[in-house]
Amino acid sequence: MNDDVRNIVLGVIAAAVSAALGWVARTCLWRRRLRRKQAFFGLPDNSESLLVVNREAGGAELSVMRNDVFALLELSALIKDCNAHAQVVGHDTARQGFGDRTEFCVGGPSSNRRMAAHLSSLLPGVRVNADAEPGPDRGAFRIGGEDYRIDPGVTEYVLLARLTVGQRRGERPVFLFCGQRAITNQAATRYLARHHERLARKYGDGSFVLLLKVVNSQAYGPDVVELVDDVTRAARTPLPATTIVTPT
Repeated sequence: MNDDVRNIVLGVIAAAVSAALGWVARTCLWRRRLRRKQAFFGLPDNSESLLVVNREAGGAELSVMRNDVFALLELSALIKDCNAHAQVVGHDTARQGFGDRTEFCVGGPSSNRRMAAHLSSLLPGVRVNADAEPGPDRGAFRIGGEDYRIDPGVTEYVLLARLTVGQRRGERPVFLFCGQRAITNQAATRYLARHHERLARKYGDGSFVLLLKVVNSQAYGPDVVELVDDVTRAARTPLPATTIVTPT
């Protein structure tokens, strides 16, 4: 074998080794990112999760707003990426506890009984004005001592939360998407899809409650979202009794 042939053979071997090492490195990196994503969402391989859907306010029990359907599609893609499975259940049929399966609960408390129960038990510092009569405070959030009113199509708010209850090993989280309008629910799911890596780095497998503002949805849809604040402490601290108003 002369020098030219030997150099060609060595070059081919070096290229093959480099390609193999690059493939191994990319595979390891992909698997590492997948495991982090699965840990954040509580969705190991072939695990089951719940998608709890609301109903259109004032509509039939099984009718779902168009934007809420889009929110469910966003979540379904995340679940599929984790090699997990989803079961879609109605808000009034999800009569079970939490922690055994990851739950994604979509919709405000006026259209989602499951969300109302979660807010009451897990986020006692949050109140949503569910007044049926039109008015400036209809749909407003009260978090701690602050009020966040809706200006439809211009300024709207949504809570995005990842919550765990106990310290049991392997306990699965509950994700809440509680918006003032259906389009804000979709905005929150899209925000989670885009920023879950950053949220996982910041919070790990812990709980958080974020208040998001959807800006000018009548022009930009669910795409322009601003983080208002991390309201975890305020949302989990019960409101003083004098601030609790029961709608009539």
